[in-house]
Amino acid sequence: MLDLTYKAPKPKVIAGMRDDWELVIGMEIHAQISSEAKLFSGASTKFGNEPNSNVAFVDAAMPGMLPVINEYCIEQAVRTGLGLKAEINLFSAFDRKNYFYPDLPQGYQISQLYHPIVGEGEVLVELEEGVARNVRIERIHMEQDAGKSIHDMDPTMSFVDLNRTGVALMEIVSRPDIRSPEEAAAFVGKLRQILRYLDTCDGNMQNGNMRADVNVSVCKPGQYEKFAETGDFGHLGTRCEIKNMNSMRFIQAAIMVEANRQIAIIEDGGKIDQETRLYDPDKNETRSMRSKEEAHDYRYFPCPDLLPLEIEQGWVDDIAATLPELPDAKKTRFMGDFGLSDYDASVLTAEVENADFFEEVAKAGDGKLAANWVINELFGRLKKDDKTIQDSPVNPGQLGGIIALIKKGDISGKIAKDLFEIVYTEGGDPAEIVEARGMKQVTDTGAIEAAVDEIIAANPAQVEKAQANPKLAGWFVGQVMKATGGKANPAVVNQLVSKKLAL
Repeated sequence: MLDLTYKAPKPKVIAGMRDDWELVIGMEIHAQISSEAKLFSGASTKFGNEPNSNVAFVDAAMPGMLPVINEYCIEQAVRTGLGLKAEINLFSAFDRKNYFYPDLPQGYQISQLYHPIVGEGEVLVELEEGVARNVRIERIHMEQDAGKSIHDMDPTMSFVDLNRTGVALMEIVSRPDIRSPEEAAAFVGKLRQILRYLDTCDGNMQNGNMRADVNVSVCKPGQYEKFAETGDFGHLGTRCEIKNMNSMRFIQAAIMVEANRQIAIIEDGGKIDQETRLYDPDKNETRSMRSKEEAHDYRYFPCPDLLPLEIEQGWVDDIAATLPELPDAKKTRFMGDFGLSDYDASVLTAEVENADFFEEVAKAGDGKLAANWVINELFGRLKKDDKTIQDSPVNPGQLGGIIALIKKGDISGKIAKDLFEIVYTEGGDPAEIVEARGMKQVTDTGAIEAAVDEIIAANPAQVEKAQANPKLAGWFVGQVMKATGGKANPAVVNQLVSKKLAL
């Protein structure tokens, strides 16, 4: 059983880092809210449209244009908070965060500093079977995204695409509870999984719909425990933020590089400057982007164009009543209802589409057999062909049909694999294919016995060897299966071979 209560994380040996230093990591995850319209305008959020085609007047900061809150985005943020077991603040408010950037037309970003919509929550991150870390969530606030600057289209000019400007973001801020690069990646993966189950963010990191800012600091062994007890950041080292990470692999590499950079500076007598850094995967290094600003540097003040948000508890309760089964609960149910191992249940629940597919297949009546076929045969073939479950040529009904034929004894495991290949490449109803192509398993004991007798009579020397060493009886089983085109019932063949050889 997993211990779900929070405990100060224990130090661990980290590959590539000396054991006389410890890592302390906190993360800020920017998750784009799944919504067809932006946070304060009706402009489309569709990815891949022509540059500057998804821009309303308010997104472009035209004079006199006022923001209007998209209620659905608020609902999605509340849904996310509930999914993370977080406190929903019935009162929240938007602020202006003032800074200049070419792809921020307003010259400020509408965000939430003083009164975020979601308070403290938690994410249970399973690190290995039976071992988990409870990473605390400090807050979730909403804000509008900036646009995108493009520097590689012209040698002398930069271009700006405002399609992303005004898209609704949730910034999910963790406590500094993460202790290794692997845990950081696992945290991002688990958060992505939950958001996809909730359908509040598609988690597409390649498109920038989910990206992470990683705060890294190092300390001597035992100092983190003092921080956990007192909440005094003085026990921790100065942190640096690595900005805009959108790859699990790069997150891990950047943390390791940054940690070793900080250790080298400290051991050389220097001090760490709090700053924002970027990770260069080609050089495998972090480099300074800017000094780390504090809240007062942005001159935050309440947004004068937006009234505070006041939501009713009844509305929150209605949203809570519509929450789907989340991954941890689904995994536990799969293990209980279908007798699956921890590993198999984890694989099947990793993506909500995979879990839904499996449940449909399991309606054939054998959860373990369904899991085996989905994980090994289907997932294996999809990976080989670089396809996702959404692209699968075999639907749940077809795979369930193959499993039903196995359960009835109409086909053997070998025939089932041949049948799966036919269905995968040609389509069709499995039962009809078996009938039309004469693939049904031979269960007639008389016919099988005749084949066994023939093989034994033709191989007296092999009979003597098998009688001396019963393990060699498998040779006869293989020959009978070959002679019957793989259609003989393997269990019947084994019984008859053992009987005929008097084993």
